[in-house]
Amino acid sequence: MKNVKTKIMAVIAVVLLLGVYYYVALPAINIHSTEFWIFLIILIVLVAAYYVKRKGFSRYELKTSKGLKAILGVLAAVVIVYLVGTLLSSPIVNAKKYQKLMTVENGEFSKDIEELSFDQIPLLDRDSAAILGNRKMGSMVDMVSQFEVDDLYSQINYKDQPVRVSPLKYANIIKWLTNQSEGIPAYIKIDMATQNTELVKLDDGMKYTESDHFNRNIYRHLRFKYPTYIFNDLSFEIDDNGVPYWICPVKKFNIGLFGGETIGRVVLCNAITGETKDYSIDNAPEWIDRAYSADLLVELYDYYGTLKHGFFNSVLGQKDCLHTTDGYNYLAIDDDVWVYTGVTSITGDQSNVGFVLMNQRTMETKFYEVEGATEASAMSSAEGQVQNLKYKAAFPLLLNISGEPTYFIALKDDAGLVKKYAMVNVQKYQIVAIGDTVSECEENYTTLMYENGIKQVEEDTRDILTLSGKITKIAQSVIDGNSHYYIMLEGSDEIFDIPVVDFIDIIKFNVGDEVTVEYKEGETSNTVLSLNGKEANIQDSKKKETEEDANGEPVEE
Repeated sequence: MKNVKTKIMAVIAVVLLLGVYYYVALPAINIHSTEFWIFLIILIVLVAAYYVKRKGFSRYELKTSKGLKAILGVLAAVVIVYLVGTLLSSPIVNAKKYQKLMTVENGEFSKDIEELSFDQIPLLDRDSAAILGNRKMGSMVDMVSQFEVDDLYSQINYKDQPVRVSPLKYANIIKWLTNQSEGIPAYIKIDMATQNTELVKLDDGMKYTESDHFNRNIYRHLRFKYPTYIFNDLSFEIDDNGVPYWICPVKKFNIGLFGGETIGRVVLCNAITGETKDYSIDNAPEWIDRAYSADLLVELYDYYGTLKHGFFNSVLGQKDCLHTTDGYNYLAIDDDVWVYTGVTSITGDQSNVGFVLMNQRTMETKFYEVEGATEASAMSSAEGQVQNLKYKAAFPLLLNISGEPTYFIALKDDAGLVKKYAMVNVQKYQIVAIGDTVSECEENYTTLMYENGIKQVEEDTRDILTLSGKITKIAQSVIDGNSHYYIMLEGSDEIFDIPVVDFIDIIKFNVGDEVTVEYKEGETSNTVLSLNGKEANIQDSKKKETEEDANGEPVEE
């Protein structure tokens, strides 16, 4: 009876031990999961240990026991399958399959990447966003003692604006104990263009986050709902109504047991209620921005660029081998987030042969053949322009400025605050413009492009027209610090723009005076090239101004 109880207790102990391991490690019950095979090996080792303990074998009996040999045989088989599966899943024997995981199209830069208005350019990188988020949190007296800002800062498009969002997290385990019933009350939203930082308070707190414990921890919550799914990196996003969600991509293995990772499904988990919805990657909602992580996309492109002639060529001869440069950034195009990174030859990294854009929702990838400086070279060029200030360059953002591929770089001080902006021409990286504002930087950059012959002044082919008539309306305005008069003439609906700096005589004219203008047609107003009043009127006006008596009084006629 005692032996039976001992056996039962031993079995219970093993089950509890395995249960604790599963609860903590959360391995997917899936043959494609490395953690599952580790779990299986641990299970077999525990069974073997229990068997030896129960039998009380001597050293000789250990060597001759058929039961133990069977258990160890199963263990060896599992280890062999795992090792062979790892080898057969690797690029060494599957180079062609890995190279074809990603489909890459050739793109046209000026067509695919439109010029952005300044209010759509993400001026901040992740580190700068984190500084703003922490400052905002520090100003919230009612929350700062209980919560901190999580360091996720996912970049998304929200209502056609580039923003970064990050949930709050419990400051420590004690703060979790005292606040977990209400959940996390807010998240941080930062407009990457305007730098406006907002703490968005929720009517109901988020109950499922990375900082929660036990069954409300987001990873444990997902594992118990989807025990066979192997999740890639989770991201925090908000839908069009500002509701917080966890975007949970599910890995798909295309080569052998463990190789050829892409994304096959996406699970959306409401961070407030824990409700989940499961979609195939092709049917995922369009508002989500990040199904494929940037690191996964970069890895897939490196397979595409380096394995064209097999695995050993990528290591030895390296013919036609291309790979991505160090670092990446994000572009917002057509309400999707695209990962940008440069592409350079694997045998030399002094210049780029082009760059790629990779869609984080669909994996659509486009290559642009634009030879020029690497991002590191552009950053060095920008830092060289402000070396006396010792500013550091953030990783560049690729922009279309007047049809030219241009690196846009934020320059930060030692505190991580953006102080200036730089624009560096990708193909001629010695052309560097600096400005305190984006508009000033762009203006200086455009001037440099004209001076270096990159951009030509367009020939004005508009016809020169002439019109005479009496002034029916006249108005004054100031544009960029310069005074302009706008007039309309009798019998015409056209508006004529007359800069005072070029035509000072315009200040002498009033409604009813007759003038002749030479002009070129414009979209909203016509550009005046010459202005003449009736000669008699101008002479009479001048005569009246100069005819004075000796005492300075006008002479009466």
